[in-house]
Amino acid sequence: MPKKRSGGGLSSTQQAAKFLGVSVLAGAVLAGIALPAVGALGLAAKGSVESFDELPANLKTPPLSQRTTILDAKGGQIATVYSRDRTVVDLKDISPYLQKAIVAIEDSRFYEHGAVDLKGVLRAMNRNAQSGGVSQGASTLTQQYVKNVFVEEAGDDATKVAQATQQTIGRKIRELKFAIQVEEELGKKKILENYLNITFFGQQAYGVEAAARRYFSKSAKDLNLQEAALLAGLVQSPSRYDPVNDETEATKRRNVVLARMAQVGDISQEEAAEASKTPLGLKVSKPNNGCITAVADSAFFCDYVREVFLSDPVFGKKKEDRAKIWNQGGLTIRTTLDPQAQRSVHTSLKGHVNKGDSVAAAITLVEPGTGKVLGMGQSKPYGYDKNETEINYSVDHSMGGSNFGFPTGSTFKPFVAAAALEEGRPPIQEYSSPYEMPYPDPVQTCSGKPWMNQEGATVPNEDRSEVGPYRLKEAMALSVNTYFVQMVADIGLCPLVKMTDALHVVEGNGQKLPEVPAVSLGSRGVAPLTMASAYAAFASRGMYCTPVVIESITQKVGDQQKSLEVPKSTCSRAMSEKTADTVNTLLQGVVDSGTGRASGLTDRANAGKTGTTDERKNAWFVGYTPNLSGAVWVGSATQQVKMVNINVGGTYHAKVYGGSVPGPIWRDAMTGALSGKGSPSFNLVHIPEPEKEKPDKDRDRDDKDGDDRGDGNRGNGGRSGGNDGFIGGLTGGGNGGQNDNGGQNGGIGQNGGGAEPDPTFSLPEGFFQGQGNGPGGRR
Repeated sequence: MPKKRSGGGLSSTQQAAKFLGVSVLAGAVLAGIALPAVGALGLAAKGSVESFDELPANLKTPPLSQRTTILDAKGGQIATVYSRDRTVVDLKDISPYLQKAIVAIEDSRFYEHGAVDLKGVLRAMNRNAQSGGVSQGASTLTQQYVKNVFVEEAGDDATKVAQATQQTIGRKIRELKFAIQVEEELGKKKILENYLNITFFGQQAYGVEAAARRYFSKSAKDLNLQEAALLAGLVQSPSRYDPVNDETEATKRRNVVLARMAQVGDISQEEAAEASKTPLGLKVSKPNNGCITAVADSAFFCDYVREVFLSDPVFGKKKEDRAKIWNQGGLTIRTTLDPQAQRSVHTSLKGHVNKGDSVAAAITLVEPGTGKVLGMGQSKPYGYDKNETEINYSVDHSMGGSNFGFPTGSTFKPFVAAAALEEGRPPIQEYSSPYEMPYPDPVQTCSGKPWMNQEGATVPNEDRSEVGPYRLKEAMALSVNTYFVQMVADIGLCPLVKMTDALHVVEGNGQKLPEVPAVSLGSRGVAPLTMASAYAAFASRGMYCTPVVIESITQKVGDQQKSLEVPKSTCSRAMSEKTADTVNTLLQGVVDSGTGRASGLTDRANAGKTGTTDERKNAWFVGYTPNLSGAVWVGSATQQVKMVNINVGGTYHAKVYGGSVPGPIWRDAMTGALSGKGSPSFNLVHIPEPEKEKPDKDRDRDDKDGDDRGDGNRGNGGRSGGNDGFIGGLTGGGNGGQNDNGGQNGGIGQNGGGAEPDPTFSLPEGFFQGQGNGPGGRR
């Protein structure tokens, strides 16, 4: 007589031998006894199903999709994301009550039969014949497990899911053959473990661990008798017996399971009766899935991590391959996010901009020399309701950002200066810088065909008092438009293109910057992450490092943990150390005595640049210390809001500019992020001052308009208002009204503003290239 296997049931040889006699019955029963016996005999008809021997011999079991955990740089959890909420556990970590309850209600002869339970088949046929319908099925736990494998393999593909669950005899025969293989290879305990980890329990919970946490907020190993019975009862129909939505039906079903456990001898009748009297005892935990649940308002950083994973070839050559790994989950992703920096980002944004404001703010912090993104946030929360958004304003469109980025205004001017310095222009380079001048031509381009100012456009400074000549240091501090126009005309556009390419500065849509002179005044849309990374190259003495957000990834596959390769930052020299040191010296002057004076840090070396664009639709501050770079943008994502006579964060602003809103956001975010950190110094260079200083040129003012703040200690009145000219500061406005009250109270002269002159020039063809979100940047 053939031997029985140690796990119980017939050997595979016996099962195969009995297949001819059983398949007709099993096929019909497994299909739900939906066919009469006569119809079932048709299985042998040619073409009805594949022959048993032609079916594949091995069941390919896909790794079970599990939740992925995203951690910050210190190991703290940011968020969990999953295609299916599942945590795979060993059988020893599942309550014995639940193991017995599942077997009792789903397959009480599980340990006595093989892949198919002949007695169960015959019993089901008899019961169903007596009832005249389908009152009982005969699928074993092994067969149910095989079906769930097919469903798991189908993933989110609706067509494949339908094929995996369709009620056809062909599928049942395939299911049966694989069940025979599984019984032979795994044994009963492993089959039960796999079944409990793969099965759907409703409420987005796959597997017993997720189900135990969803319904009772505890681990599967800690489930008591009545809790285990409830979960076991859900398997047959998670929606019908859902305890959250129908407590009565769930209670009835739980008690059926308890009665069955008593009937098969797993518990006593007294235990069953006592457990049946208890309430369900639910302690429901809502699904906590996705970046929307991220802590410390790091949802947009979390989403950026996902976008990096799905786009980087290191995780798979094709996007489909990368998506498969992401959806499979089981990943532990350690990121570069610094919790201290992220808290500071969140606090600063919340303190300066309200989510209900008509404009938004975004900030990104990057570590010079490594490219690590340490903080990322914005004032409009991640979500789908009013005053929420899924768009990550800090990144390019391809990574979930805005369509084109945002015009940068005068924050682009340091790139012009760096290009000129690399070309050998001295830091004391002087240009006539009149108040207004025709846009000079010809301007050499990389193509060899010079750009010509065919329309005769003129370029003014902020106000008529800005009359050169100016040297580079003062022109940068005061953000003199005509100076940088002359500088670009001097060096040509190709050195500027070379510099921006080395700093990876591209438009928000991923395209290269066009070769037009207006680029030098910040007319094109760029993402804050791009700007922060580019300025980080100044901080690291000319070394540009591509931004990175992932430190390491481990993946759980079955019982094994493996490490995945992750993207690395690539660092390259963008400019000489001397050029970077000179730019650092220039931009330190901006926060010391120039347009960014109100935004500078007081406890460490820092440098930065303000920027405001056409019609005040965008305001920027990009700044850095030797160990941290940050970019702040404030504006309307639709580019429809002019930030004039506007409330931002509960504070009224007659006119918003780079130093008034973005600057303080940057200052507070950087202060908190760097608290307790080292304060290294820049390698500054000596830049000789002009022999004769020009009067009243060190006043605190914006790169586009006069600063609203006076200096009470010096008794200088605050110059308020100012000009609202055209793109890139190409037109000037009238002189702002002034508040000349000196002394200690001399400081806030707001709401001034003289009449703004009409533009007196026309733009040459091709001067700007439209982006759909504003024509370009102002200084």
